[in-house]
Amino acid sequence: MIIEGLQVPPFNTTLMGVVRGVTDLYGYSYSDAMLYGGTGHAFAMNIHEGLCPSGPYCWKSERFDALLRNLGVVRTDLGFFSSESSASERVAVEATIKEHLDRGQPCALANMENQLITGYDDTGFLTSQPWLPHADFPPGHLTWGSWAELGEEIHINFFTFERVPPAGAPDIVLESIECAVDMSRHPESYTDEPYGFGPLAYEKWIGAVEKGHGSEHGNWWNGTVWAECRARASDYLRELGQLHPELGQSMTGLAESYAAIADHLAKASDKELDDAEKIRLLRESAAIERDCVEGLGNLTAELSGRLAAAAAST
Repeated sequence: MIIEGLQVPPFNTTLMGVVRGVTDLYGYSYSDAMLYGGTGHAFAMNIHEGLCPSGPYCWKSERFDALLRNLGVVRTDLGFFSSESSASERVAVEATIKEHLDRGQPCALANMENQLITGYDDTGFLTSQPWLPHADFPPGHLTWGSWAELGEEIHINFFTFERVPPAGAPDIVLESIECAVDMSRHPESYTDEPYGFGPLAYEKWIGAVEKGHGSEHGNWWNGTVWAECRARASDYLRELGQLHPELGQSMTGLAESYAAIADHLAKASDKELDDAEKIRLLRESAAIERDCVEGLGNLTAELSGRLAAAAAST
């Protein structure tokens, strides 16, 4: 059984690659910028104190899921499973996933990376591999019951995706910008120690570089993912500037700032870059982002006022 037409692009942010595949299947025509921006992921950053590459995965995604609902998709977490999960627990979750796939509803897993479950055969689930032919990881198959392809270390969540009526564009935009501000002003709501979110993520990253972790894989992977997100934040704000020409100048300035952050983070991802230069780029990015958040806060006030005026006129 295969869900035809279900494909995943080679995004660095594999969660957003999964979202892209789901929204395409469900017939939505959102741009990449709208997906990253509308879900708030464009403005996210989560860093482990040791620059573990788990940063893009180990954060609290409730707000993300609420914003994804605005775009017309409900993601349901079927729970966490490990190598200690019983055979009956595995059979039960596999049965739930099969039921959704049989209805043409894509499912996903998150174990090291996010992957779509595109169907199944007699031996197990078929899973997307976003970086083929350049990498054979993550695996393209999950054997019934054993999940042997994941090796001895299993820490997996399964998800279902259902199509629902999307919110209107004004709500999508306003709530996503409000989320971007909240991520910066209340970072403790989005992750737990030893991770740091938003402005605390920059502190964790700088501290990890100072401790010698800047030349490790985690530095490269975090920089790669979060640089991609900030580049999409820039694109998102440019698109909003086109939708709201009266706000064009402020949108353009914010878009340019997020593009600068994306460039800085991409450079900082280089494991061979001198630590002092890496720290300089991160500190400058943190300062630019603080200014951006102030600008986004002003933007939410103006957008709220316009929406209230529009509602009153009708």
